[in-house]
Amino acid sequence: MYKSDVEAVDAFVVKYKALNSEIGKIIIGQDEVVKDVLISIFSKGHCLLIGVPGLAKTLLVNTIADVLGLSYNRIQFTPDLMPSDIIGSEILGEDRNFKFIKGPLFANIILADEINRTPPKTQAALLEAMQERTVTAAGVKYELGNPFFVLATQNPIEQEGTYPLPEAQLDRFMFNVWLDYPKLQDELQVVKNTTSNYKAELKKILTAEEIIYFQELVRRIPVADNVLEYAVKLASKTRPNTEHASEISNKYLSWGAGPRASQFLVIGAKCNAMIKGKYSPDIEDVKAVAPAILRHRIVRNFKAEAEGVSMESIIKDLMK
Repeated sequence: MYKSDVEAVDAFVVKYKALNSEIGKIIIGQDEVVKDVLISIFSKGHCLLIGVPGLAKTLLVNTIADVLGLSYNRIQFTPDLMPSDIIGSEILGEDRNFKFIKGPLFANIILADEINRTPPKTQAALLEAMQERTVTAAGVKYELGNPFFVLATQNPIEQEGTYPLPEAQLDRFMFNVWLDYPKLQDELQVVKNTTSNYKAELKKILTAEEIIYFQELVRRIPVADNVLEYAVKLASKTRPNTEHASEISNKYLSWGAGPRASQFLVIGAKCNAMIKGKYSPDIEDVKAVAPAILRHRIVRNFKAEAEGVSMESIIKDLMK
């Protein structure tokens, strides 16, 4: 597609700016959130979006699917949703033979809306799909689309009728992205756009083939040994009572990040570097993606909660 990886990185920067510009027509004032979602897509990861209702989480995913030109399905997770509702099921056809009817998981982008509103049995049905990019029905494996991403939204755990996601499933998400309330000027613009006849026309910026190409390009980007070491040591520092644990981890954490965090820190740093037009990541790129990668992989202990020590302040301390 491109003569060299250097030329490909330059092309990626142009495409990324065009993506940002198109998404910005609909999603206002959430630049960091958009960046994190796009990094997870180009890094072949999945993304968990957390925020109170009404912050345009669903609209954000809709908009990204539109500009990427990918097939898209939205699954509304409810307390009575069954695994077969998302995977698909076998039905008896007119010829008296069973045939498999594909569920909504068979698309490029899956919006798992309010994933923590459904019981663990259905949450677990997503695990194989997210990790292996296959589903199993009646003992037969079915390949999912390529590219394939799960972008899940979640209401804060304190809200009524939510089921906390198990750690094994949380670990499958590359990023845990927090959406906050918009700034006053941004909210004014949102209200102005959504209470009038304004309708943004979105252009498709990338094809599925280009996305797959850029995903492979991210993997090919070289990483210096000191950057690799920093990423692995950062993940190791979160593990309390181990050889490389930091003082703050031993004091305030009951559980640390596993090796998947180290992998995501390096891949995320590569993609963050590419966005800036760099041909290799540095330690600042690791630091840029670390909060969204670590915040759902470390567990605060009772002492941290009693003293009001936030997850963000612990991660900030670990990165010093």
